[in-house]
Amino acid sequence: MLARVLSSAVLGIDAYLVDVEVDISPGLPMYSTVGLPEASVRESKERVKAAINNSGYHFPDDRITVNLAPADVKKEGTGFDLPIAVGMLSATRVIPASAMTDVLIMGELSLDGRTKPVKGSLSMAIAAREAGLKGIIVPAENASEAAVVNDIDVYPARTLHEVVDFLRGLTVIKPETVDVRAIFEGRDEDKANFSEVKGQEHVKRALEVAAAGGHNVIMIGPPGSGKTMLAKRLPGILPPLSFQEALETTKIFSIIGMLEKGQALITKRPFRSPHHTISDAGLIGGGHIPRPGEVSLANHGVLFLDELSEFKKHVLEVLRQPLEDSKVTIARASSTLTYPSGFMLVAAMNPCPCGFFSDPKHECRCSFPQIQRYRSKISGPLLDRIDIHLEVPAVPYKDLAGEALEETSGEIKKRVSAARRIQSKRFFENEGIYCNSQMANRHIKKNCKINGPSLALLEAAIDKLGLSARAYNRILKIARTIADLEGQKNIEAHHIAEAVQYRSLDRGRRQP
Repeated sequence: MLARVLSSAVLGIDAYLVDVEVDISPGLPMYSTVGLPEASVRESKERVKAAINNSGYHFPDDRITVNLAPADVKKEGTGFDLPIAVGMLSATRVIPASAMTDVLIMGELSLDGRTKPVKGSLSMAIAAREAGLKGIIVPAENASEAAVVNDIDVYPARTLHEVVDFLRGLTVIKPETVDVRAIFEGRDEDKANFSEVKGQEHVKRALEVAAAGGHNVIMIGPPGSGKTMLAKRLPGILPPLSFQEALETTKIFSIIGMLEKGQALITKRPFRSPHHTISDAGLIGGGHIPRPGEVSLANHGVLFLDELSEFKKHVLEVLRQPLEDSKVTIARASSTLTYPSGFMLVAAMNPCPCGFFSDPKHECRCSFPQIQRYRSKISGPLLDRIDIHLEVPAVPYKDLAGEALEETSGEIKKRVSAARRIQSKRFFENEGIYCNSQMANRHIKKNCKINGPSLALLEAAIDKLGLSARAYNRILKIARTIADLEGQKNIEAHHIAEAVQYRSLDRGRRQP
């Protein structure tokens, strides 16, 4: 007796179909699983056996072989429990084989037959739709997540018995529905607001430019100057997530099980702030079976690295590829996986070990070699990939105690969104380009043309500061963003002048 059930597994952030084949033949009682199963898949035997018996069905005392095809790809996770159990009941003629030809089944089983949630149900629902299947049976807790996908019925299942009765036609499971528009309209606004930040007007302006063009930022200033406070408010001025961006971000959180219970979509841009003790695998992704790291969890959002100089140097250096390519590739002997990592990097650090170098009100007691060692953890190639360098001085008392009304995040967000719409129209035909920071050389040549005075100003700045070719391109990108914020088609000299000011660390590479 042979039965075939369609299921799915995740590879990277995308899913692929898995044929769960169950063969029951006469012989000594034996249960074997083939098809490169990991430990959690091999352990499904005990869960499936107890779930079948406790649901009122008979677990066969014969030779049972379960094959997971394709057999050359490792299978992990507990999502094969339900399809294996359904396959066994189909092989013993409890469920008709015709009931499973156009439906995908996945889910973990508890010993009493209840279903438990699995990781990656959103990606699996997309794979089922692309394969032309009509429906997908998932644990009830995964139903809202999978129901985001259009053109496929999502059936929430709570028990094995309910699934069996549904496939036998004895009961009806109502497909789950999700109103995506209502989810986006109901998303909460960020409580952290720029109006709460006193002073630091030039830093707010720079963060507005960064948000408008998707530029990376590093802030350098003494302790208590507001670097962390400003960084946490940056997501509040970024444009809202589009549906496609939300879908890709949700897939990443889904495959590692970080979605909240009942959450269908992530509708707010992620803000990730890992501790400086993080490993390179935790930041970039990795492991025996590769998992996405913080750079991927921050996709379409903000990755904030506080106390940048406290991170291990080799950990910081692994950021260079995702910063340049907006994706990270993890190679292992068994597979090579690519995860998206289109994040905005916001970094903060003190100017020296004590934190008071160049602060007029506090004496710095650090020696030049100490300052040099402290700053040398951030290499030149990494700094070149950070578009905007900001000096954040201590806030004067008169600004802290002042009653002046500060501009709100909502007001800044309107200007940022208007600039992003200009960029969207400009790059509409260029797939994968959403903002100025993603421009390649051919895009810069076409969209960042400058006139005579601007060219002379840029040439003088490059000669004086000794900027690299990458820094030259960064300045043109920033100037393009500043012009977009003003709604101007051409880049003028004052746009170049402001952009050059945002390369303070290029001046700081000289001896302090």
